[in-house]
Amino acid sequence: MTDSTSHAVVGVVLRVRDGRLEALTAAAELGEGGLEAALARALDVRALAHVEQLETRMAAGRLTTAYLGLVPPGVELDGDWRPVGDLLELPFDTASLVTAACARLRAKLSYTNVGFALAPATFTLSELRQIYVAALGHDVSTTNLQRVLIRRGVLERVEGRRAPGRAGGRPAALYRFASRRLEVTDEFAALRPPR
Repeated sequence: MTDSTSHAVVGVVLRVRDGRLEALTAAAELGEGGLEAALARALDVRALAHVEQLETRMAAGRLTTAYLGLVPPGVELDGDWRPVGDLLELPFDTASLVTAACARLRAKLSYTNVGFALAPATFTLSELRQIYVAALGHDVSTTNLQRVLIRRGVLERVEGRRAPGRAGGRPAALYRFASRRLEVTDEFAALRPPR
């Protein structure tokens, strides 16, 4: 019989590392202080660039409230990070929450500026494209990404250039997100995979 008073809080944290989307999950029992306090017991929420409530559902026989958290490069958060493609190694309920978190992230990348939470403070368009490709799970044109994000006022050019890599080429322009707070930029947009 399930204990109807049991309530878990699960943080599903996503990051892009080495060109792939990775997930970390951490859980705590609901106790004094409410949901946010339980999430803070499960993981270091100060390390997250963005956090939002994902959903509440029955999982593993108890009520579970899940949160989505995003971590930019260079911020360390201890735990068992796994590539999102390796969900078969996770228990079904945990894998299901990671899948829901990935779906939420992919949707929000289309109509908000949430990419700021996965990106460093400054970046080249090529570096930003790699983040979007990993998070979306499909190819994205650098030119189209630049056009869309600049048209929406999401990106702004900053001083300086990134030195060319080993392959040579021209120094790349640097950009940053105009805001590091979540903003809806086009409520009807959708970044779809190429056909």
